[in-house]
Amino acid sequence: MSLRTLRAVLSADSSVGAGNVLTTRVEQGLGPDSPTLTFDTPVDAHPAGEALTLSQLDLAVRVRAAALHARGVRRRDPVAVQASAAADQVLCFLALSRLGAIPALLNPALDADTTARYLRRLNAVGLLADTAHAKALADAAPADPALGDPGCGTPLLADIAELADGEPESAPEPYRHWPTDPVAITHSSGTTGLPKAVLHTHASLYAAIRHRLLLPRPQGIDRVLSALPAAHAATLIAVNLALSFDAQLHLISGQSGPAVLEAIERWQPQGVYGFATTWADLARQDLSARDLSSVGLWWNTGDCAHEAHIRRLVAQGSRETATRQGRVRTAGSVFVDGLGSSEMGHSHFHITHTVDSARYGRCVGRPHAFVDCAVLDPDGNELGPGLVGELGTRSPTLSPGYWNDSVTTHRTRVRDYFLTGDLMYRDEDGYYYHVDRAVDTVDLGDGRRLHTAASEERVLAACPDVHDCTVVAFRDGDRTVADVLLQLDPAAVRAATQDDARTAARTAEVLAALEPHVAAVVRSVLVVEDADIPLGPTGKVRKVLLRRRHLAAASSATSATSATSTTSAAAR
Repeated sequence: MSLRTLRAVLSADSSVGAGNVLTTRVEQGLGPDSPTLTFDTPVDAHPAGEALTLSQLDLAVRVRAAALHARGVRRRDPVAVQASAAADQVLCFLALSRLGAIPALLNPALDADTTARYLRRLNAVGLLADTAHAKALADAAPADPALGDPGCGTPLLADIAELADGEPESAPEPYRHWPTDPVAITHSSGTTGLPKAVLHTHASLYAAIRHRLLLPRPQGIDRVLSALPAAHAATLIAVNLALSFDAQLHLISGQSGPAVLEAIERWQPQGVYGFATTWADLARQDLSARDLSSVGLWWNTGDCAHEAHIRRLVAQGSRETATRQGRVRTAGSVFVDGLGSSEMGHSHFHITHTVDSARYGRCVGRPHAFVDCAVLDPDGNELGPGLVGELGTRSPTLSPGYWNDSVTTHRTRVRDYFLTGDLMYRDEDGYYYHVDRAVDTVDLGDGRRLHTAASEERVLAACPDVHDCTVVAFRDGDRTVADVLLQLDPAAVRAATQDDARTAARTAEVLAALEPHVAAVVRSVLVVEDADIPLGPTGKVRKVLLRRRHLAAASSATSATSATSTTSAAAR
């Protein structure tokens, strides 16, 4: 089987979608011995770190589909899945899809209390969990057998490990999906509250891949390491993209910089998929001491990445380039940036960076061909170039809405656009720039705004010893104040504790990097530890929680000052 044959067959078959790429390939005999997915944990008798062929992957899926069917799982049943291992998440998705059920994947980093509240809203027929998550959930939301209450509103169907005992011959025939059939429920990051359950269909979660089947094969996707959270929609797309392009995909269960570097050196991928939080953690490592020579492509999705982190990555690795002497391997890699979300179903923008790139400033590039987007004012009117507004987007990749939450579904739509919650503008050349999340920006009056993400970008670009930066802005009485939190290179941290002059100079450097109206409201520039920055399950900073903390600290300081003044006055 040639790649051209596989792509042609899948592209011509309108019944192919996110729920049946694997079963379609198996039924049509499209590369049964081709290596497909590799996991960092064993799969049944298959060792970790070794690729499963298409036939071996199909066998593992049929084993689990049989076990699930024996436990009563049927078509259209929403089934929650929470496990630490990427293999468990992905294989459960494929097995449940084979049955026509609806896998609802939960990030393993969700705490048990949040998981219990999320499951009550989800109203799934059952939960598949590994031992650790099942125990944590049982402790957080104990069941009451006398009342028939499973605690979290969802009974435990099985420990995921038990699914390996199914009989593959008894697995039902694959369910025949329709384009609008629900195939997965993922969730938002939960940085502002309870994560939202995002629904994906057979067609929507495959729409971007179907578009790519008609394009030239991109460089660097033959052998890709996925550092994406396994429970995210981006991972489901990555799995189906690999199966559709006969590519190898290695999925790892952790997204930290050291874990990714170890996997790169061991597996030697051509490309790496990840979120901005992973690039930030990679950029703080000593990359020159690691073997990244195989990597020619870094592919970002979710929030757009920071220039400072991108520049450190593209200086590493090597890629093929076309010259008069033919294709040669040259030093340096490319970084494909963009902007996406669970609801968008795929990145809606793209821009490629190399060591020679100059278009930064949170530029997310231009929209993909399958995207119709606009920058909108609060009334839904389209804004012209240079004007900041909320991004509205239309695309076949979009989620149809939120599971069990039609109110939020309809509130996030205007003129058939989905409102992403991102504040952006476009320039005269059609490039789009991301300045902040709408919930994080602050109105300073007189037409001026404090955009926290854009301010962080400025600081990182101007201060090379700052690894990461978080701007916390809040109302303190009748004024707006901002704290700038810096996570430094360890050597810079040691210097900061020993040199008051360097600390003062860094503060001046940070203020000079900010727009004047933003610098004017900065209350303090603070060096903080990583543990001081609360993160959501996907690694995003929980700015809502930070604002509460800093406001509480400010209020406490004000109260203490008032109390001291009152005591002094009484003494006089």
